[in-house]
Amino acid sequence: MQQTSETTHRLRARTFTCMGTVISLTVPTEAHKAPQAAADELAAATAVVERLFTELDSIFSLYRADSEASRLMRGELSLPAASAEMRARYEEAAGWRLLTEGAFTPERPDGALDLSGIVKGHAIREAGMSLLALGMANWCLNAGGDVLVSGSPHPGSDAPWRAGIVDPADRRTLLAGFPLGGLPLGGYPSGEKTADGGTPAALATSGSAERGDHIWSATARAAEFLQVSVAAADVVTADVLATAIVAGGIPMLNRATAMWDIEALAVRANGELLATGGFRR
Repeated sequence: MQQTSETTHRLRARTFTCMGTVISLTVPTEAHKAPQAAADELAAATAVVERLFTELDSIFSLYRADSEASRLMRGELSLPAASAEMRARYEEAAGWRLLTEGAFTPERPDGALDLSGIVKGHAIREAGMSLLALGMANWCLNAGGDVLVSGSPHPGSDAPWRAGIVDPADRRTLLAGFPLGGLPLGGYPSGEKTADGGTPAALATSGSAERGDHIWSATARAAEFLQVSVAAADVVTADVLATAIVAGGIPMLNRATAMWDIEALAVRANGELLATGGFRR
């Protein structure tokens, strides 16, 4: 069931459930638009996003007996005979396995193919492209705590969206906040920019507190981190690296921050925090 809400900042949101999580689309209501027109636009955009998530879930869900993923798991379908979408996501995941030296892998420890670690990020990425194609410049898409934004909650300004990170020790408490988006090619309020001239538009959190059943690793390291959050220019990079750092521990954290233009906040098993400069600020 979808719900509609409005805040004092004139933000409207609609939600739906898919892939075992709650997905919400939030947009600012522009002053010149009639309330009903704004509500209709949001409903239409949410329907596009929901349809995309549903289509991908029908392919990749391991909780649906009729999905391609389940058929692959049972050995009823081979990867070369699978759909182009399935093969493309496997190729993407396999590429990340090489880049992370096995900290992220599309195979479970028993050898079974499981693309859960990349599918949600891909769905968010595709949904974001669809929203931009619809002409929507300002929005925030949240899928189970993984966030992708465009523009600003205050259209025409450089004000960023604010994403919150939950404390894994107390789910009622926010551990930190992080600014995302703002004007295209803008920066943090301090003016910082990423290496490509943009700002982080995505934030993903991974760990045992965030549905960690998809976290495993060829590196087989003991769990050093309870939770890792990564901010990056794109949501797949943020999602994959958050999972890889949880799986690969300190060595993967060092590799990720050296190789990719990201910000990271890691919660160690003893509660200690490790943070890059963007999160410390």
